[in-house]
Amino acid sequence: MKVMVIVKATQDSEAGVMPSEQLLTEMGKYNEELVKAGIMLAGEGLHPSSKGARVQFSGTNRTVIDGPFTETKELIAGYWLWQVQSIEEAIDWVKRCPNPMPGDSEIEIRPVFEADDFGEALTPELREQEERIRERTEKLTQR
Repeated sequence: MKVMVIVKATQDSEAGVMPSEQLLTEMGKYNEELVKAGIMLAGEGLHPSSKGARVQFSGTNRTVIDGPFTETKELIAGYWLWQVQSIEEAIDWVKRCPNPMPGDSEIEIRPVFEADDFGEALTPELREQEERIRERTEKLTQR
């Protein structure tokens, strides 16, 4: 199963406080372990929300809201995409993670939908389309 492992933002990450050399070293070692174990598919840190934007949808209307966004506990500072056998395996790996922030921090784990999760709504035509899109995006990420 694929899971997205989400590093929650903190006041420091939203203020643009960069990680220390020690934390970067520890995270580098941890990421190497994930890759060697065949777990990590992708992972990146994100700039603070002050550099981002949101687009709100209401029917056919689109409203753009520039960051920063005030509710820090709902923001993401980084993520990994992992291939694991179970949510329990993902939890075990997260427990081994260096604390990603100075002070208290939180990491959330969410399963990624797979084609079979959509049942009959995902018609054979839509499955084929999904496969074509997946193949193209995999080629893009290999550049």
